[in-house]
Amino acid sequence: MLSKRRTKWAVLPVATALVLFLSGCSDLELRGYLPGYTDGFVTNHTERVTNLWVYSWVVLLVVGIIAWGLMAWAMIVYRRRKGQTDLPPQLRYNMPIETLFTVIPLVLVVAFFAYTVRDMGAIEQPVNSEYKIQVVAKQWSWDFNYVNENTFDSGIQSQFVGQKGSEAGLPVLYLPVGKTVEIDLNSRDVIHSFWVIDFLYKKDMIPGVNNKMFFTPERVGVYKGRCAELCGEFHSMMLFKVKVVSPAEYATHMADLKARGNNGQLGLDYVRNQNLPGDNPAASEG
Repeated sequence: MLSKRRTKWAVLPVATALVLFLSGCSDLELRGYLPGYTDGFVTNHTERVTNLWVYSWVVLLVVGIIAWGLMAWAMIVYRRRKGQTDLPPQLRYNMPIETLFTVIPLVLVVAFFAYTVRDMGAIEQPVNSEYKIQVVAKQWSWDFNYVNENTFDSGIQSQFVGQKGSEAGLPVLYLPVGKTVEIDLNSRDVIHSFWVIDFLYKKDMIPGVNNKMFFTPERVGVYKGRCAELCGEFHSMMLFKVKVVSPAEYATHMADLKARGNNGQLGLDYVRNQNLPGDNPAASEG
């Protein structure tokens, strides 16, 4: 039976964890310091991503607290006392403990993998979209083709003057709130990555490959986007904005684009890579 002193040190980590839990957390801490807002989630996927992140860290912190507590308890309880000169009893091959130390990490890894596969499957699941938009990356900016409305918008990279940067001329991707959107992702030159920070998701844009994203914007606002794949000298200036607006404002913007003469679609005719697999079937057959 454990002595009162040993019991005290064993209970200390648990008591500390309870105090931290009961002290309460702010909204920022509750979402694991991920981008977010108190008045709702940005897309229909951001809550899922946030929960996976937060619950994973909660489990890991609990495991960490137990491990750290046991380490501290062992160091204090079994420390060398004053006047002790002999070696403590030496134990070897404690199979139950060694099995426990193997099984618990294995269970954690399998569980994290299973929940990640579940959430990735839900996020990547194709759905019948109400709007289809093609995003084309180029060194070092973005083109947006609004397929349903047969119009487009073409952008230039961020313009820096001295040490200050201006985002006034950045390309802006408009999205209608509450509507399911399909984003087709293409590249004209090298590998890029489409990343809207507050969407908590990003996807590579690979030359010759048509990647897709499906989501529903759920919060009106302006969000920052950027390329998340090192793509050359001005990678850091490859910025854009996403503006989630009401369907009426979205329709007005589409009409404005057409009034400016932005009719039709910006194709991949000017792609720099002209020797991708399948570009010249006759030559490959010869």
